[in-house]
Amino acid sequence: MSDTETNPPGDTTSFGFRQVPREEKQSLVRSVFDRSARRYDLMNDVMSLGIHRVWKDITITRANPRPGEVLVDVAGGTGDLARAFLDRAETVRRRAGGPPARAVVADINFEMMRSGLRRGDREDLAWVCANAEMLPFEDRSADCVMIGFGIRNVTDRAAALKQMHRVLKPGGRFLCLEFSRPTTRALARLYDAWSFNAIPALGQLIAKDRDSYQYLVESIRRFPHQQAFRQEVEAAGFANVSVTDLSGGIAALHMGWKL
Repeated sequence: MSDTETNPPGDTTSFGFRQVPREEKQSLVRSVFDRSARRYDLMNDVMSLGIHRVWKDITITRANPRPGEVLVDVAGGTGDLARAFLDRAETVRRRAGGPPARAVVADINFEMMRSGLRRGDREDLAWVCANAEMLPFEDRSADCVMIGFGIRNVTDRAAALKQMHRVLKPGGRFLCLEFSRPTTRALARLYDAWSFNAIPALGQLIAKDRDSYQYLVESIRRFPHQQAFRQEVEAAGFANVSVTDLSGGIAALHMGWKL
């Protein structure tokens, strides 16, 4: 069996290296993040050696937040990308004027959002418990849609991508930050050794939860490589789709536009 999961139609889909009934994946994913929510941000720092913060900063820079814009942060979890978007837009607003930007974090997992809310609520940030495949937002209502490290957990990626395209205004931009495929064999071997040996062990040590982090490692391996996912983004209707490899392809940023 290929490591890469192509998300074909049918009665089953991948949950890590296992095949499960499609209707069960959402609840299984929710269970993973229920268990990991409390230590999720800390584990992100540990798993990536802090580099995920650089990747997210690059994503926000490419998103180019502006005053008055509306962001939908899909699978936004604890809201770190949404907060960074709003902070960057506010910096621009203080120089150039204009109305404040607004953001919505949409995630199926209430525990993840509750963990984010512990950092403090803010008037420009809303939280909605929602499935990426059925976003409860009006057509053409967002200037920017982002999803960070969430698309590989979606049962039907094609449906989720089409939903994100639907809610964007014409001229709006889509950004997807996700773990991907290292671009050299040497880096791939090193990355696999770290992923499959260190990360589950660290999950057990820090979060007392080896199984969740074993799933996360497996889900990364099953996710399509950069160009294959680019084709999925284009098939959802996005134009001018670009791919930027980060840290030698350990992560990749896909960006597209709604014309």
